[in-house]
Amino acid sequence: MSTDNDSNTSTSGPADRSGLPAGEETLTVPDVAERLGVQVTRVFDDLNQHRLIAVEQDGVRRIPARFLGGDARHGEINRFVPGVIALLADGGWRDDEILDYLFTEDESLPGRPVDALHGHLAREVMRRAQALAIG
Repeated sequence: MSTDNDSNTSTSGPADRSGLPAGEETLTVPDVAERLGVQVTRVFDDLNQHRLIAVEQDGVRRIPARFLGGDARHGEINRFVPGVIALLADGGWRDDEILDYLFTEDESLPGRPVDALHGHLAREVMRRAQALAIG
Protein backbone atom coordinates (compact mmCIF):
# COMPACT_ATOMS: atom_id res chain seq x y z
CA MET A 1 0.00 0.00 0.00
CA SER A 2 1.41 3.37 -0.98
CA THR A 3 0.14 6.62 0.42
CA ASP A 4 1.55 10.08 0.12
CA ASN A 5 1.81 11.52 3.61
CA ASP A 6 2.32 15.03 2.24
CA SER A 7 -0.90 15.00 0.24
CA ASN A 8 -4.58 14.35 0.69
CA THR A 9 -4.67 12.23 -2.45
CA SER A 10 -4.12 8.51 -2.59
CA THR A 11 -3.61 6.03 -5.37
CA SER A 12 -3.38 2.95 -3.20
CA GLY A 13 -5.79 0.06 -3.44
CA PRO A 14 -6.65 -1.26 0.02
CA ALA A 15 -9.42 -3.78 0.48
CA ASP A 16 -11.72 -1.31 2.23
CA ARG A 17 -12.14 0.73 -0.98
CA SER A 18 -15.11 -1.36 -2.03
CA GLY A 19 -16.12 -0.82 -5.63
CA LEU A 20 -12.99 1.03 -6.74
CA PRO A 21 -10.13 -0.57 -8.65
CA ALA A 22 -6.63 -0.56 -7.19
CA GLY A 23 -4.72 2.56 -8.13
CA GLU A 24 -7.78 4.78 -8.57
CA GLU A 25 -7.06 8.28 -7.30
CA THR A 26 -9.21 9.41 -4.40
CA LEU A 27 -9.41 12.69 -2.53
CA THR A 28 -10.28 13.51 1.06
CA VAL A 29 -13.38 15.59 1.73
CA PRO A 30 -11.29 18.69 2.63
CA ASP A 31 -9.28 18.27 -0.58
CA VAL A 32 -12.47 18.05 -2.65
CA ALA A 33 -13.82 21.17 -0.91
CA GLU A 34 -10.60 23.02 -1.70
CA ARG A 35 -10.71 22.00 -5.36
CA LEU A 36 -14.36 23.03 -5.62
CA GLY A 37 -13.79 26.28 -3.75
CA VAL A 38 -16.51 25.48 -1.21
CA GLN A 39 -16.78 24.78 2.51
CA VAL A 40 -16.25 21.21 3.72
CA THR A 41 -19.86 21.17 4.91
CA ARG A 42 -21.02 21.56 1.29
CA VAL A 43 -19.13 18.39 0.30
CA PHE A 44 -20.63 16.52 3.26
CA ASP A 45 -24.04 17.76 2.11
CA ASP A 46 -23.32 16.40 -1.39
CA LEU A 47 -22.43 13.05 0.19
CA ASN A 48 -25.49 13.03 2.46
CA GLN A 49 -27.78 13.96 -0.44
CA HIS A 50 -26.18 11.17 -2.51
CA ARG A 51 -24.84 13.53 -5.17
CA LEU A 52 -21.40 12.02 -4.52
CA ILE A 53 -20.20 8.68 -3.19
CA ALA A 54 -17.24 8.21 -0.88
CA VAL A 55 -15.33 5.13 0.16
CA GLU A 56 -13.73 4.68 3.54
CA GLN A 57 -10.00 4.15 3.79
CA ASP A 58 -8.37 3.90 7.19
CA GLY A 59 -11.40 5.63 8.72
CA VAL A 60 -11.25 8.54 6.27
CA ARG A 61 -13.95 9.20 3.68
CA ARG A 62 -12.46 9.57 0.21
CA ILE A 63 -14.10 10.57 -3.05
CA PRO A 64 -12.96 9.32 -6.47
CA ALA A 65 -11.09 12.12 -8.25
CA ARG A 66 -12.83 11.21 -11.54
CA PHE A 67 -16.08 12.56 -10.07
CA LEU A 68 -14.58 16.02 -10.53
CA GLY A 69 -14.10 17.91 -13.77
CA GLY A 70 -12.25 21.09 -14.58
CA ASP A 71 -8.57 21.71 -13.96
CA ALA A 72 -6.57 20.40 -11.03
CA ARG A 73 -6.94 23.54 -8.90
CA HIS A 74 -10.44 24.83 -9.64
CA GLY A 75 -12.60 21.85 -10.29
CA GLU A 76 -16.26 21.17 -10.26
CA ILE A 77 -18.36 18.07 -9.82
CA ASN A 78 -18.84 16.52 -13.24
CA ARG A 79 -22.40 17.50 -14.11
CA PHE A 80 -23.44 13.94 -14.99
CA VAL A 81 -22.11 12.20 -11.87
CA PRO A 82 -24.97 13.12 -9.47
CA GLY A 83 -27.53 12.03 -12.06
CA VAL A 84 -25.96 8.63 -12.66
CA ILE A 85 -25.62 8.05 -8.92
CA ALA A 86 -29.27 9.05 -8.38
CA LEU A 87 -30.57 6.84 -11.21
CA LEU A 88 -28.76 3.75 -9.97
CA ALA A 89 -29.44 4.40 -6.27
CA ASP A 90 -33.14 4.89 -7.00
CA GLY A 91 -33.00 1.53 -8.77
CA GLY A 92 -31.82 -0.10 -5.54
CA TRP A 93 -28.09 -0.20 -6.27
CA ARG A 94 -25.69 0.00 -3.31
CA ASP A 95 -22.81 2.48 -3.39
CA ASP A 96 -20.23 -0.27 -3.99
CA GLU A 97 -22.28 -1.55 -6.95
CA ILE A 98 -22.51 1.95 -8.42
CA LEU A 99 -18.76 2.43 -8.08
CA ASP A 100 -18.10 -0.99 -9.58
CA TYR A 101 -20.29 -0.14 -12.59
CA LEU A 102 -18.72 3.29 -13.10
CA PHE A 103 -15.10 2.13 -12.75
CA THR A 104 -15.26 -1.15 -14.73
CA GLU A 105 -14.18 -1.23 -18.38
CA ASP A 106 -17.06 -1.52 -20.84
CA GLU A 107 -15.89 -2.43 -24.34
CA SER A 108 -19.15 -1.23 -25.86
CA LEU A 109 -18.48 2.39 -24.80
CA PRO A 110 -15.35 1.89 -25.10
CA GLY A 111 -13.69 2.43 -21.73
CA ARG A 112 -15.10 3.00 -18.28
CA PRO A 113 -18.46 4.71 -17.77
CA VAL A 114 -16.88 7.21 -15.34
CA ASP A 115 -14.44 8.29 -18.06
CA ALA A 116 -17.23 8.49 -20.65
CA LEU A 117 -19.02 10.97 -18.37
CA HIS A 118 -16.24 13.43 -19.25
CA GLY A 119 -16.83 13.22 -22.99
CA HIS A 120 -19.34 12.86 -25.79
CA LEU A 121 -20.62 9.50 -24.47
CA ALA A 122 -21.97 10.96 -21.21
CA ARG A 123 -25.59 10.84 -22.34
CA GLU A 124 -25.14 7.21 -23.40
CA VAL A 125 -23.91 6.37 -19.89
CA MET A 126 -26.97 8.14 -18.46
CA ARG A 127 -29.27 6.18 -20.79
CA ARG A 128 -27.64 2.90 -19.78
CA ALA A 129 -27.84 3.77 -16.08
CA GLN A 130 -31.54 4.47 -16.47
CA ALA A 131 -32.06 1.13 -18.23
CA LEU A 132 -30.06 -0.70 -15.56
CA ALA A 133 -31.99 0.99 -12.76
CA ILE A 134 -35.39 -0.05 -14.08
CA GLY A 135 -34.27 -3.40 -15.46
